[in-house]
Amino acid sequence: MDREELLNATPEDSGEPQKKQESPLVSLEKDLAFYADAIKEVGIEIMVEGISAHPIFIAHQHQVSIGEMILNKEELNTDWSIQASTLEEFVEKGIITKEKKEPFLKVYKRPEDYMCVFVIVPEGANFVYYPYNKSKR
Repeated sequence: MDREELLNATPEDSGEPQKKQESPLVSLEKDLAFYADAIKEVGIEIMVEGISAHPIFIAHQHQVSIGEMILNKEELNTDWSIQASTLEEFVEKGIITKEKKEPFLKVYKRPEDYMCVFVIVPEGANFVYYPYNKSKR
């Protein structure tokens, strides 16, 4: 599965010079802190209901075709939407290949303490681990 298929959109390029913008990760950190309790609740629910021992949350600003929407930026007046998924869905869709599943699990942090977030930006996507308790500091 390629980036366009995941995003269902391509970055816009008007050809005009862009002014320097702050990293989208600054607003993502703010939104993750704001969303932390809700995300943790969904993660625990995914594990308790036996859906998966490895919840993954997708942070995006576009449409994506993986997971279920749990926090919509339009409804919450934030910069990022969050969808809930699982390791199993990521493997099924080929985002994490079967060969990469074991190495991924070795770095996967305790889901009770950290949210595993797959961050999608126009330049690409990557996994980040964000501590739930960071928002309490």
